[in-house]
Amino acid sequence: MPFTVYHAPPGLLPELTRELGSAVTAVRDPLVVAQGPPRECAFAANIWTEPAFIPVDSIGDAAKKLTALGRNWSLVPSGHFRRAALLAEKLPRPPARPLVFGKALPRAPLGAFTLWEDNVLLASPGTSQPVADGVYHFNEDRIGPPSRAYLKLWELFTRLGVQPAPGELCLDMGGSPGGWAFVLAGLGARVFCIDKAPLAPNVDKNPLVTWCPGSAFGLDPRHAGAVDWFFSDVICYPERLYAWLIRWLELGQCRRFVLTVKLQGETDFALLDRFRAIPGSRLLHLSNNKHELTFVRLETGEPV
Repeated sequence: MPFTVYHAPPGLLPELTRELGSAVTAVRDPLVVAQGPPRECAFAANIWTEPAFIPVDSIGDAAKKLTALGRNWSLVPSGHFRRAALLAEKLPRPPARPLVFGKALPRAPLGAFTLWEDNVLLASPGTSQPVADGVYHFNEDRIGPPSRAYLKLWELFTRLGVQPAPGELCLDMGGSPGGWAFVLAGLGARVFCIDKAPLAPNVDKNPLVTWCPGSAFGLDPRHAGAVDWFFSDVICYPERLYAWLIRWLELGQCRRFVLTVKLQGETDFALLDRFRAIPGSRLLHLSNNKHELTFVRLETGEPV
């Protein structure tokens, strides 16, 4: 029977296990083995799409069998740590250079493996993400952005291959101090930010950015006119965020949505399913998300 291995982000193994439900056959932090072909999971940082259990006689035999399947491998420790580390030393080290925003992702396939037992590998030459553990490390801008929130958009646009074009209008709801506005204006988009708190001076001075003091929830979608992108990193309960989103979908003229779903207490999977049910949408966990997910909805017919 086919199976898939899912890699949980730090601290979110219980959520991933609950999301996969009765399909789960084994759990070894941070990995979850589940019956069936790969499926979309909001709480998976990476998905092993071609996993297999491989008997091995020795460390050398394990290295030989891995290199026969592929060149680049990333170790995910889940037990037998010393022996697994010795195996990793016998394999070529995958590139560890930080990503550069705006540059293409690595093209070389990157497999993932763990030592399941002393003499059994669990390995997959194919994974859903081209970076180790599904973690996107960027060459950071430590001068311009007023907060680290900008890394969420860098990762999202890199993963989706879609971003605002020069001249497009973006609403940045509750965007102070301006981490997202910094990224959007840097792409040449026009940014209208609503927040009770002001933007950082360097963002506020950008001629592509307009700040309006007030509550992000106070803007009537019917008065906003045609908008290309709707962005929100607002801290609010997921129920309120969902109701707010539905209001904009029903009454507004916005084409694309990117919202951070801040999870509160025990995760409400029924509510997350309501987000997922919106046509053209996707929920995913970014490397720079904490106890939160990112909701994306693009135009009908566009891949997410």
